[in-house]
Amino acid sequence: MFGVDWQEFLIIGIVALVVIGPKDLPRAMRVVGQWVGKARATARHFRSGIDTMIREAELEEMNTRWAEQNKAIMGGTPMPDLSFADPAIAAPDDVPVAPPATKPRARRKKATAVAPGTDL
Repeated sequence: MFGVDWQEFLIIGIVALVVIGPKDLPRAMRVVGQWVGKARATARHFRSGIDTMIREAELEEMNTRWAEQNKAIMGGTPMPDLSFADPAIAAPDDVPVAPPATKPRARRKKATAVAPGTDL
């Protein structure tokens, strides 16, 4: 961690004990720990923001590359023959299209009331 070995931590601890004193040393260590925690949180927030920006830039680059490849593929693909398709779909906009022919419906005979006991 920053190139500080255990011997150097020991020297820093002894100096802090002498300078700050044994009574205020726990409070000072707590304050230092809070500062370190805030610094880490700020660094983590900064790093996540940078990572998000990099991800968005990569996505934009991939989308443009995919759009170019799609355009190249679609440009090299011949259009299918739609002459057999439904004329309503394949007809140009300025040509009127007749509605599809429908079969006439078979009419049902109306039921007539028959008196009981009579034969038809």
